Amino acid sequence: MAERVPDSHLDLFEKRAYCFLATLMPDGGPHVTPVWVDYDGEHILINSSAAYLKSSNMAARAQVGMTIQDPDSPFRYLSIRGRVVAIVEEADGAREHINKMSLKYDGEPIYEGRPGETRRLFKILPDRVVAKA
Repeated sequence: MAERVPDSHLDLFEKRAYCFLATLMPDGGPHVTPVWVDYDGEHILINSSAAYLKSSNMAARAQVGMTIQDPDSPFRYLSIRGRVVAIVEEADGAREHINKMSLKYDGEPIYEGRPGETRRLFKILPDRVVAKA
């Protein structure tokens, strides 16, 4: 059953809070990377280049874990386990979303990225949410 992010921690998605995303490798081992993060009220949103390992891991194995740390108080965080339920391709909104994230995290309205890069937006439905104050 899906869980929602509690109101007490919604501010983490307004701040420049980084998410430490754990995906599963083909051998079942973890792969952890820092990423920009967003929330649409139901799904955690992670935008990635299609060429990155985390992208291929999430496309092949839907289960993920993550921690979103408050940049103003490091022991205040969200710990979330969930599964990828949708992958939005670049032409369907992933490019617009990465531009939104670039403005939030870098202050740049257009995300330049690497030449020829293709973006994917992963929608993750939280199965377990733990909020620490």
